[in-house]
Amino acid sequence: MHENVIVYFQGSYVRLEDAKLPVLTHALHYGTGVFEGIRGYWSEREKEIYLVRPEDHYARWKANCRILGIEPAPSPAELTAITGELIRRNRFETDIYVRPLAYMSSPRIGVRPDGKSSFAIVAVPFGVYLPSEGGIHAGVVSWRRLEDTAIPCRAKICGAYVNSVLATMEAHAHGYDEAILLNEDGHVAEGATCNIFLVRNGQLLTPPPSDNVLEGITRACVMELARRQLKMDVAERGIDRSELYVAEEVFFTGTAVEIAPIVRIDHRQVGNGSVGRVTERLRHLYHQATRGMMPAYAHWLSIPRPLAPQVWVRR
Repeated sequence: MHENVIVYFQGSYVRLEDAKLPVLTHALHYGTGVFEGIRGYWSEREKEIYLVRPEDHYARWKANCRILGIEPAPSPAELTAITGELIRRNRFETDIYVRPLAYMSSPRIGVRPDGKSSFAIVAVPFGVYLPSEGGIHAGVVSWRRLEDTAIPCRAKICGAYVNSVLATMEAHAHGYDEAILLNEDGHVAEGATCNIFLVRNGQLLTPPPSDNVLEGITRACVMELARRQLKMDVAERGIDRSELYVAEEVFFTGTAVEIAPIVRIDHRQVGNGSVGRVTERLRHLYHQATRGMMPAYAHWLSIPRPLAPQVWVRR
């Protein structure tokens, strides 16, 4: 589908179909990679793509790579410039999704790392990930969220996403659009690929990082918008499963899902069964802010410039 897309792979710009790995690559067998996701929104008026907080995403990616002992050399600014070069070479004039991936690269059998790693950055046209205009139906699954003492969920470690795959398979088998996972303590953690928020008694609630959730950048954006624009009290605290059933509103957030209202959970209606007022306002604000329509949030956005004539090479 994206055969002609140009990607950054092992220090060079190549076609996606030419970016190939040996079948014995360590990351393929043992899940020893760390990825990231960055949204870019095309502005027809400006004829530019706005990347949403790319340096924050790359800084998080580099920090999370350290958990596996992987050290991509470029700085967040250099990585953003490489992304700008990908946009230029691909001549994108549409919304895009950027996927950096760092991985243990040795083609061999054996769990023990040998210190060899590489990274790639792929940018592809990307639209709506989880259709949710009128709200979605989510369900609590039997799989529990991984513990930080097993595989840290604050990092997008490739192997950890088997947890998300199993949860998603179960959710879809039960007729849900998305899964909700509890942690081992029985508290609400997050969706399979997204953070979760509740509105209760005028307060916006979300699980804390200590409940084994991704420290989401979209999550942080939504908390800031709620505090600054809606003047809401926002709290990070443990959330019981039963609170999902008595909340006035519930929604997911994430780079891919953006803000996805949840109108049914476990075949129970959330609130009045339609998209809630707070969710709708936050969805509108987030759309405006990430597309350059709110000057107060211009610092979230970057129009990445391509690299100077020399291309960054691994050092």
